[in-house]
Amino acid sequence: MLVEETTSSLVSEKFPISTCNRFTAVGCDSFAAIMGTRGQNFTTGCLSLCDQMESVTNGSCAGIGCCQTMIPIEMRNFDLIDMQNKQDMPMVLDWTVGNITCQEAQKDLTTYACEAANSECLDSNNGPGYCCRCKTGFQGNAYLVDGCQEGFEGDGMVNGTGCRRIINQGDQRRLIIPLSCWIYWGVQKRKLIKLKEKFFQQNGGLMLQQKLSNGSIETAKIYTTEELKKATNNYHKSRVIGQGGYGTVYKGILPDNKVVAIKKSKVCDQSQMEQFINEVLMLSQINHRNVVKLLGCCLETEVPLLVYEFITNGTLADHLHDKLSASSLAWEMRLKVTAETAGALAYLHSTTSMLIIHRDVKTSNILLDNSYTTKVSDFGASRLVPLDQTQLTILVQGTLGYLDPEYFHSSQLTKKSDVYSFGVVLAELLTGKQALAFDRPEKDQQMNKTAEVAKRCLRVRGEERPSMKDVAMELEGLRAVEKHSWIKVDLGIEETEHLLPLPSSYIEFGSNSCNVTATTTTSGFDNLRDQIFSPPLHGGR
Repeated sequence: MLVEETTSSLVSEKFPISTCNRFTAVGCDSFAAIMGTRGQNFTTGCLSLCDQMESVTNGSCAGIGCCQTMIPIEMRNFDLIDMQNKQDMPMVLDWTVGNITCQEAQKDLTTYACEAANSECLDSNNGPGYCCRCKTGFQGNAYLVDGCQEGFEGDGMVNGTGCRRIINQGDQRRLIIPLSCWIYWGVQKRKLIKLKEKFFQQNGGLMLQQKLSNGSIETAKIYTTEELKKATNNYHKSRVIGQGGYGTVYKGILPDNKVVAIKKSKVCDQSQMEQFINEVLMLSQINHRNVVKLLGCCLETEVPLLVYEFITNGTLADHLHDKLSASSLAWEMRLKVTAETAGALAYLHSTTSMLIIHRDVKTSNILLDNSYTTKVSDFGASRLVPLDQTQLTILVQGTLGYLDPEYFHSSQLTKKSDVYSFGVVLAELLTGKQALAFDRPEKDQQMNKTAEVAKRCLRVRGEERPSMKDVAMELEGLRAVEKHSWIKVDLGIEETEHLLPLPSSYIEFGSNSCNVTATTTTSGFDNLRDQIFSPPLHGGR
């Protein structure tokens, strides 16, 4: 750099004058000009006007007693002309490496100046050459091998200011996206929690919690959506074990490795939630070896989910109508299934604190475990009836072929409607045919007597049908004869009439008088179902 004091000139061959400098003129009625040459002559400058110096605002340079203009790029020398009261002036000079670009410099790493591991190269914007700097998040000297280190501040003392990283603007920008995602995730999670709370309340969750807390024994468990989603592998299609018009049944594995059946229905009547909760409590208290156990429910979804015990050996329909397994279901086993099913229905009709009418008795709703023990399942269409009532007038619901014709025509639901459906099941067991096929080959006397039971169950008028207790007693008697073939008992028509009496003489055991004829009309909750004549839920659990 060459400075000539006599002429007030400066010549800088290696370091261009930085554009960070400003050309400034101070004073009233002052004109300052920069004249130069860059291929051709150019002139730039500024003008400041004022009447008197007192009008100039200190600290401001907006044209009143003071003006400024930019310094042209690549300016390396200047001469001061017509300047009085010369004083020392600070100036910023740009420093760069060489006179080549970053791309050219990186070709020869032996002379490349940016040696720090976390450094980057920048081309000069004020002439040729390049410079180095530490990358975002690092500080130090980019021209040294280990010069760029992570930036920290503080005294490093436990009792002092400690040691914390200096977050620069680059770090802040990098934090914006993850922070925004975290906030969005938090908002969505909060919405999901509120939605679960809404479903839980509208599905009667608070009512169920209150009823469970009032009881001495917790009979039904309330599951969370996360528990059932994990148990079914997010309701994967490989876990589907039954599907029909009412919904889908999934196989679930709980954290304690207990296998359950999870029923996900399609529809729900929100106006009958109280009755639904009462039915959940009632069904969960049923403790009969031939009735599928209701373990609990999940109320955090739009339509409540029901959790049952898992039965492993399929449905009675599978064994009757599947050619691969039909031959394995011997007559003795069929008689065992009918007796156990009748006993389960009799228990529902007369032993529980309220009369439970299944309303959808069919072979696909009778499950078998590995020991061929019968399990009556699928209470989605069942109704609870006070013991002082004998019938309800409700929406007709059931499966064609098993549907009580009297119930179909009058909408009067009684426990004899289950008797009719059970009679169809007996016919299927006898013939091996579907419900709507009535070819019934006669095999032996015992099968004929079982057919007689089915015939009485299938009488059109409900009052002419036997009770499930009478049916269960008759079938158990047939089983006893089968087990002890040395006993020769001739159950003639007279004894059959006595065991299965006509309406004029029969008496119900374990229930209130059957002379009550009052009819109650109710829409019913229908246990999450409102379709009429829905197709069977094949393989339902």
